[in-house]
Amino acid sequence: MLLPNNIVRTINSLGVLGITLILLVAFYIQLVYGELPCPLCLLQRVGFVLVMYGLMLNVIRGLHFKHYGIVILGALFGGSVALRQIALHVVPGTGSYGSAIFGLHPYTWSFLFFAATLLAAALLLLVSHPRCHEQEFVVTKPERMICWLAIIVTGLNVISAFLECGPLICADPPTDYKLL
Repeated sequence: MLLPNNIVRTINSLGVLGITLILLVAFYIQLVYGELPCPLCLLQRVGFVLVMYGLMLNVIRGLHFKHYGIVILGALFGGSVALRQIALHVVPGTGSYGSAIFGLHPYTWSFLFFAATLLAAALLLLVSHPRCHEQEFVVTKPERMICWLAIIVTGLNVISAFLECGPLICADPPTDYKLL
């Protein structure tokens, strides 16, 4: 059963919005609670942005296999970084990094998100018919607003990471913003 392209594009838009909200929550925790992201946390944010970019391409350029390829590569990258961080903290007595949210640390939530993203991308590839520029479509105002919000939140994360790390390697664990 194939879903109509407009429904699949709406699902992609909601994915972009969901990732934007995840990055906003991470940004909120960083600014309000003073929990600076560690280098692995920053790399996980790169994975989120890659997934978001692939979904956003599906929204503004039309559904295409290559865009889902970006989503899958972003999820594999982010998931492997999150799994690495889980492995660092799985041994009793090694501690953890960041506050637990509903009993799980952010890197565990990230891993679960990236695993779910791989499943969702596979399902979307099965129920949609991606093709490049074969259909005329118009990017709706809500889709455009979601994409701009995602770009702004990504830009804020880039600025924040630069303020935290500067042009050099980030401190592990981070203690303050190097450039402030």
